[in-house]
Amino acid sequence: MAAPLTGTRVLDLSTGAVGGIATMVLADFGAEVVKVEPVGGDPWRSLAAAPMWLRGKRSLELDVVEERARLDKLIREADVVVSTDSPATARARRLEYADVRALNEAAVFCSITGFGPTGPYAEYPAYEALVSAKSGRMLSFAGQRLREGPAFAAVPVGAHGASQGAVQGILAALIERQRCGLGQIVETSLLQGLMPFDLLLLLLTQLSEREPEVYPQVFNIGGGMPTLNYHPVMTRDGRWIQLGNLLEHLFYAFMDAADLTLLFAEEQWQGGQAEWTPEATEEMRDRILERMQEKTCDEWMEIFRAQGNVAAEPFTPTHDAVDNLDMAANSDIITLEDPELGSVKQVGPIAHLRETPAEISRPAPAVGEANGFTWPSRNGAVPMMTSPNGANPSGKPLDGFTILEFATIIATPIGVSMLADLGARVIKVEPIGGDPFRGMGGGPLRGLLAAKTNAAKESICIDLKSEEGQAIVADLITQADAIVHNYRPGVPDRLGIGYETAKAINPEIVWVSANGYGPDAPGARRPSAHPIPGAVIGGALFQAGSAMPPVGCETIEEIREASRQLMRANEANPDPNTGLLVASATLLGLYAQRRYSVGQEIYVNMLTANAYANSDDFLQYKGKVPRRQVDGELYGTAPWHRLYEASEGWVFLAAVTDDEWSAFSHEAAPELADRDRISEDALIAALGDVFAQAPASEWERRLTAIGVGCVRADTGSVGEFLSADEHMLANGFSPVAEHRRLGDVRRWGPLTTMAGGRDDYGPGVLAGQETDEILDEVGRGGDIERLRSTGVVWSEPVELD
Repeated sequence: MAAPLTGTRVLDLSTGAVGGIATMVLADFGAEVVKVEPVGGDPWRSLAAAPMWLRGKRSLELDVVEERARLDKLIREADVVVSTDSPATARARRLEYADVRALNEAAVFCSITGFGPTGPYAEYPAYEALVSAKSGRMLSFAGQRLREGPAFAAVPVGAHGASQGAVQGILAALIERQRCGLGQIVETSLLQGLMPFDLLLLLLTQLSEREPEVYPQVFNIGGGMPTLNYHPVMTRDGRWIQLGNLLEHLFYAFMDAADLTLLFAEEQWQGGQAEWTPEATEEMRDRILERMQEKTCDEWMEIFRAQGNVAAEPFTPTHDAVDNLDMAANSDIITLEDPELGSVKQVGPIAHLRETPAEISRPAPAVGEANGFTWPSRNGAVPMMTSPNGANPSGKPLDGFTILEFATIIATPIGVSMLADLGARVIKVEPIGGDPFRGMGGGPLRGLLAAKTNAAKESICIDLKSEEGQAIVADLITQADAIVHNYRPGVPDRLGIGYETAKAINPEIVWVSANGYGPDAPGARRPSAHPIPGAVIGGALFQAGSAMPPVGCETIEEIREASRQLMRANEANPDPNTGLLVASATLLGLYAQRRYSVGQEIYVNMLTANAYANSDDFLQYKGKVPRRQVDGELYGTAPWHRLYEASEGWVFLAAVTDDEWSAFSHEAAPELADRDRISEDALIAALGDVFAQAPASEWERRLTAIGVGCVRADTGSVGEFLSADEHMLANGFSPVAEHRRLGDVRRWGPLTTMAGGRDDYGPGVLAGQETDEILDEVGRGGDIERLRSTGVVWSEPVELD
């Protein structure tokens, strides 16, 4: 069967990687993508990853101002138009949504910006580091190195979020176009792309202000020693392995594989970890670290893989992760023959759709390769298009779709929440007692993390191991469009939600499996958690900086400190990185379902998701320029892309292009105009002297006024920015929702704003909050009392004990 987007016409007016990856994904799944490049080509073609994000497209060189008639003709015949213009540039070039709609009211117009369409920062340069610094993300890395001030946020997760947000919005808008016959505006931004990566601080900031005596003001999560479950360990040959055994049974599997279970016979380690004294925990940490030094990395990994229930992988640089054996076996790495570069090894499709798979065969085009291109005649055959029915796009393009979620912790649930924000009805089917993630976080923090991962859903708690529980789920499957789960292979079949079972109940069901390694990898049945892909795909080492891991740790204290820094660098981003692909893959399946009347299996894995988040370095070809490393103290990657201390506060400077540097030097440091003649060390020292002459806020005001990227990087925490910054409020990026336990709170806004947005985004739900209503809906309302008393269903009390 053909790829989902076969015949869909995409006009790519974007420049750079964010729009480039979004339209690449569309091309991978069949879309006809024409990239309109300025004369001379996209200025970001020089990036090392450009051969990947240009693949599968045609290149048309065109001056969109001087050759407007040609551009207008292309717009009239396109299904999708993608732009990365800032709001002012779009106005100046007459390429706003109103301009496109006047030419083609059926076109979906996707706008990708840096900070969003309005507000005081709307015209700031669209560099991820600027957004990261301004929004408080860099401040959240303070303390990773033992110095004062914010630290550089290395992995471009905002770009990953925005590119997948664009994919999701475009697919959802095309689905809605089938119903109403009209296109709509789809908006996302680097700022929205970063929001999935805050799991707590927006909510905690509000609660701390409301009840400071109850909720701690914790604005720097994860600064201490790692838990024993999530611990980096050094092996005999000086290499490092990341452990990721979050759940208790996995930790015990690791202890068994490491031959340390005899320690549990000692009195201080009786019971679970929660019962150990701090002194006992630290002694156990040392025992583990000492034991890991008795074998090499390869020896330990052979043991862990053979055991089968230990989550562990070695720390690997991204450029070496391209040779990952699990990804290769799962067909997640492909090679395209480029006419100029030769073989280009790169990440494959975002997901494996069994019935409507990706089709990736064409390498990046040369600039202007398709000059003179016009769309061929369709003879009226427009994919997924109907005549207008009088209805306008609603801001809820997935209204009418029902998705069943069988997933725990972060990665998959956060992805499904993105679908709920697009209007889908999501029913989260939880075990008795709820998703284990709900119980994480001690004291008043308990349950807060789940507010993010369960936003806008409904919840029912069912004993899936019981015959009656599986019968209830079968009733739900008859009404569903998709099932999304994160179980390891074999488990869904035992719980009555395997693909063949679901397909027998509902032949057009879209069945999405998300796990660590993918179904065809050697590690398919091994467990995984967020630090595992963070380590093995290279994001953790990139964030750790060039000083990590240290060479020649000789004492336990040195190993402990290195492990602290490595775990601090291996932050929670791999889970949201995966969730983004879960949402995009599910939408591809729903689009194919509507277009071809087909259900299918879809597979997403954490390794591929994190390869996409690190795609600026996840490819190999002869002559590739290495990714610039973060310096050892985590200030940045270059003198012109770096944190500096001002006379008051810290700034982040992003003067990347020659024009930006010229404007900067003219305003602030004329003596540094010819930066190519100054060594980087000398340039850093000189810029340090320049920025020390004025406060950070003054530098931001002066330099942004002339179009140079420079922002204060220490104004406040991520939570303070997301909850109260005037720019967030102006864009509606933190809407208020009524949580059943917490009352009215601002929640994280949508990754993608559809049709101008809406103000009724749902709150996080408690476990089993809608159990009774859902049972009544499937005709079991009369059995509720019996089902509860026999433990088949359950609901979490509103008030905590």
